[in-house]
Amino acid sequence: MNKSDLVDAIASNSGLSKSDAGKALDGFTSAVTDALKGGDTVSMVGFGTYSVKHREARKGRNPRTGETIKIKASNNPSFKAGKALKDAVN
Repeated sequence: MNKSDLVDAIASNSGLSKSDAGKALDGFTSAVTDALKGGDTVSMVGFGTYSVKHREARKGRNPRTGETIKIKASNNPSFKAGKALKDAVN
């Protein structure tokens, strides 16, 4: 499912126009992004939790040359599915 498919699904499930559904989806992604940038987590009971996980700097190995390289620390977005979502998929 791509973004346009998701907009279509939101529009049909909510009774919104495709234009309004697209704006709602863009608003949702923007709000989640802003919250994660600010260091917050976004929790939707039953659906899941968006958060940021910090990865420490570490040493890795270039698979082509075998040379040891330094991998810098980074912050990565993470999603943990809630119980209701897990149960719906299984």
